[in-house]
Amino acid sequence: MDNILNALALMANFVFVPAIAYGSQLALGALGVTIVFGILRFSNFAHGDTMALGTMCTILITWWFQSMGISFGPLPTALLALPFAIVICSAFVLVSDRVVYRFYRKQKADPVIYLIASVGVMFVFNGIVRFIIGPDDQNFADGERFIIKAREFKRLTGLSEGISIKVSQGITVVTMIVVVALLFWFLNKTRTGKSMRAYSDNEDLALLSGINPDKVVAVTWIIAAALATIAGTLYGLDKSFKPFTYFQLLLPIFAAAIVGGLGNPLGAIAGGFVIAFSEILVTYAYKKFAGYLMPEDWKADGLIQLLSTDYKFAVSFVILLLVLLFRPTGIFKGTGV
Repeated sequence: MDNILNALALMANFVFVPAIAYGSQLALGALGVTIVFGILRFSNFAHGDTMALGTMCTILITWWFQSMGISFGPLPTALLALPFAIVICSAFVLVSDRVVYRFYRKQKADPVIYLIASVGVMFVFNGIVRFIIGPDDQNFADGERFIIKAREFKRLTGLSEGISIKVSQGITVVTMIVVVALLFWFLNKTRTGKSMRAYSDNEDLALLSGINPDKVVAVTWIIAAALATIAGTLYGLDKSFKPFTYFQLLLPIFAAAIVGGLGNPLGAIAGGFVIAFSEILVTYAYKKFAGYLMPEDWKADGLIQLLSTDYKFAVSFVILLLVLLFRPTGIFKGTGV
């Protein structure tokens, strides 16, 4: 019985807890992509670097607060900096809309034109981030590191394997739940949210109904920037901040949005967890786990790993291809917001 409990604790510590935290981060990132697609009708390839830009703002404001002796007790100071970073990131995104996307919107350009324009915005944002904060890793987490440590778990349970839960992981899950609840409340209960949904369903009819398209577009970008900043900051707190990592995150984020159903917020959340669990389950080395469950003389010499962690983004790519081939509408049929 102890071996089974140790095996479960091992999987919880190295698979389930990290996958839930990572899935929450991907879900928030995919929500930003799906909101833009559902309302503005194009795939925003600049979303990954928007996350990097928002996270950079959070880091710089966090450092400023720390230099003045401002902290958030056991919680990361970045949580205090986050609202200010959202405002700054929103300003950048609104400027990019006015300078770039607004022209094509007036011309009623095809979605592929918007997509190409977003690639240009992506490189601009990436350049700004690298110029200001540099290309190297930045660790900006402070406060308490763990909610529960593996050593304490072992002492309490008497098991050989422990479960550790980082503060950043707990904050990620709680924040995701709160943000998703607020977003769904906003879209379903407020007048502006209902206007956005109407604009998403039928743009021409929404305009005839007196809905202000400029307001809808601006609010959409602000929500996307807020989701990008929150997702990027949570990812940076959980791991570390490196600009190129956020460019790489674009693949699993788009895979999550498409797997769930591009344009469907509920699908984006489900897709985030599907991608996160798939990546971690496929790249985890099961040698120790199998050792607890198999007889002594059956123990394997290798890692029992399906794929190296260096290729974890390949999992997202394969899942994306399979979904596009066999169910292009995603788990939940892709619809407007």
